[in-house]
Amino acid sequence: MAMLLLTACDPNRVYEQNTDFEKGSWTVDNAPVFEFKIEDTTQHYNVYFNVRYALSYEYYNLYLKHQLLGPDGKPLSSQLHELLLMDPKTGKPLGKGSSDLYDLQALALKDITFKQKGTYKLVLTQYMRRDPLPGILAVGVRVAKKTADKK
Repeated sequence: MAMLLLTACDPNRVYEQNTDFEKGSWTVDNAPVFEFKIEDTTQHYNVYFNVRYALSYEYYNLYLKHQLLGPDGKPLSSQLHELLLMDPKTGKPLGKGSSDLYDLQALALKDITFKQKGTYKLVLTQYMRRDPLPGILAVGVRVAKKTADKK
């Protein structure tokens, strides 16, 4: 909920959706699919992953894999990502939050273009050695127009 409130007035946002996990655990067989529509094929975009986690999460990082499918259903990219949820040395939680819940937004695909107009699918799969993975409460995807870098 906090992530949606923080980005509600963002004119660069094309899409943002989060999926909550029942019982506060992410299972390997639960691979959320996020569908977003692209109209402007000349625009450059950044794709972010959203993660809501509890301080009870036992690791400082999260490995997840994305698969991006084009409007024709063909795979466009697939990659393993390591997201740091906590500082590896201090254990301090990263992202925004208080008490025992934190929201992290991490840049996953930078400065990309989509060649076709239409609906794209982005599938996220947890890639940790533990199944189910307790402490991961939700994941999501944000697609935003890339803005000029400020110097």
